[in-house]
Amino acid sequence: MTSLLRHITVDCTDPYALAQWWAQALDGRLADDDFPGDPEALLSTAGGDVLFIRVDDPKSGKNRVHFDLQPQDRTRDEEVDRLLALGATLHADHRRPDGTGWATLTDPEGNEFCVERSAAERARQS
Repeated sequence: MTSLLRHITVDCTDPYALAQWWAQALDGRLADDDFPGDPEALLSTAGGDVLFIRVDDPKSGKNRVHFDLQPQDRTRDEEVDRLLALGATLHADHRRPDGTGWATLTDPEGNEFCVERSAAERARQS
């Protein structure tokens, strides 16, 4: 048997705060033993676990790995609006007039992530 992906790890300056933000974004929950000031925080989501680890070095460039989110119960544009209201920032808009494309946002610590079309939106365009 090969290895399994246990979780994805995100370096950040405030693990608890960033994990809380992502918990809202992904409808996940933090581990019961995670508290403000902890050096790490574990977020469990339907899509897998994300571990946030405190690092002292500031983010210095584009992420080499990023999340691609696909809304489950709303459109891409509705999800972008929801995430912006939570505190994300629009980084680059790749949405096209025909409804295809995606939006690249950043979380409160500047980590890029993309919001793609929902499965229903994709099905309507095929």
